[in-house]
Amino acid sequence: MPRQLRGTLQDLHTTQLLHLINLAKKTGSLKLFEGVATGKDIIMGDGETKRPEVVPGAERARIVFREGKLVYAQLTERDNHLATILHKANKLNDQQYRVIRERAASATDKALALLLINANYVSQVDIMQSIQQHTLEIVYDLMTWTREPFIFEEGEMPPNGRITVPIELENVIIQGTLRMRELDQLAKELPNLDFALRFPEAPGEKLKKIQLGVEEWRVVSFINPKNSIRQIAKACNMTDMQIRKIVYGLLNAGLVELVKPQEAPSKSQIRRADSKPNITPPQRPVITKLIDRIKNL
Repeated sequence: MPRQLRGTLQDLHTTQLLHLINLAKKTGSLKLFEGVATGKDIIMGDGETKRPEVVPGAERARIVFREGKLVYAQLTERDNHLATILHKANKLNDQQYRVIRERAASATDKALALLLINANYVSQVDIMQSIQQHTLEIVYDLMTWTREPFIFEEGEMPPNGRITVPIELENVIIQGTLRMRELDQLAKELPNLDFALRFPEAPGEKLKKIQLGVEEWRVVSFINPKNSIRQIAKACNMTDMQIRKIVYGLLNAGLVELVKPQEAPSKSQIRRADSKPNITPPQRPVITKLIDRIKNL
């Protein structure tokens, strides 16, 4: 495998790239970009088939490897802050999350992790498991991409201050392949993420009988005819597969209905419904102590 490899996922799928990186025990970054059409055509190997040429535009995702192991992943459009990762993994409640984001916006992940551990908010195991799950969800999502240009840069590592968790690629490839099959089925059941959701006329009794997890409640809290499913996924920091699984479950339970969105809201306009998860706030003295420590960063 060369020091720099360029192409598109039409030529070399993400799964094939992961195989190559694993076999060659490579260290470096695989970057995926928005495809920008040049207006030219590429002649394929048979000498007859043509397809539009695309070149790399804005970076959309990055996966980092060390000696053939997956250690880091990020999506440009998703919030990759450690506090967000822990909040999404239910290791921080809403109030803890807001305080930390306000007071430690400029702290590196490593510095923030040390503060949170010392304040007994989370354990080292909580942090490592949450980052690992965050990394895997991103890579599983990228394994469904099929057209984006890519560049592999040997030796390039994550930004300073990021926490890395080594993950064996063999298991990632196996689990990712299984998830791709599941996603294919979900995509058939729910093909259009630009539709919106609304509650049926009397969902109250159904909601009383069904136990929703925190992730489901987050989605439910954004249900509004003005919010598309895609907008909700972005607001909840979820991949396409994650939002499809949750919405599919809500639809099957009769808790929501698909509708065409009334308008396309901007990110700042996305609206919450009245339903919110019941989360117990943390004890105030603990938060106060953490705020004081974060101020000294």
